[in-house]
Amino acid sequence: MNTDAINNAIAPLQDTVKAIYLSVDDLKVAASILYNAYVDDPLFIDIFQAEKEGYESRLRSAIREELNAFWVAEQPMIGLFDDERLIAVACLTAPDAAFGSGRYWHWRLRMLLTAGLFGTKQMLEKEEKVRALVPADNFHMLSFIAVHPDYQHHGLGHILLGAIDSVVEEDEKSEGVSVFVTIEKHRAFFNDDNYQVVGQLSLSHVNGEVMFRLK
Repeated sequence: MNTDAINNAIAPLQDTVKAIYLSVDDLKVAASILYNAYVDDPLFIDIFQAEKEGYESRLRSAIREELNAFWVAEQPMIGLFDDERLIAVACLTAPDAAFGSGRYWHWRLRMLLTAGLFGTKQMLEKEEKVRALVPADNFHMLSFIAVHPDYQHHGLGHILLGAIDSVVEEDEKSEGVSVFVTIEKHRAFFNDDNYQVVGQLSLSHVNGEVMFRLK
């Protein structure tokens, strides 16, 4: 997909914010933005056992491994940039990517070493259960979305959703995009972009909703 297609989603902020695919050099900053966004997320607190020593280290390592896996598998990773500064990130799994237990073995091995057996199993289970609830066969899954703390409450999340919509629209195989939501205010955020609740899901001790935006 060309950059112009994504940037159509961010007018009238075109002059200050641009949406482009991340490069390998952006992954370190992207990991930091995602860590700050997800360190207090109920699902990650549960999956990576925040009550046990080393939670922050496990989460950081898991996010790094996920981003590396996205990069190796050439999955869509979108960044919003203010000039040269990365200020927001979204990571998608494309319709033709391996889901759940189909993840490639080297990701599974590295994740076992960083996140542990429980965390790895929970992450795979999440993908499989979300997929089972979505009323479509081929669709994108939104794995991560986050805005840098310094840039929050300026509408950048909605700009990022617009860029995601552009990615989905340009993929002829995709029927839409799904996301698993565990925080009520996030449900309203996705509702604003026409995501609809398609099912309830419990993962370990965390309850949430699977939402889907039809293309």
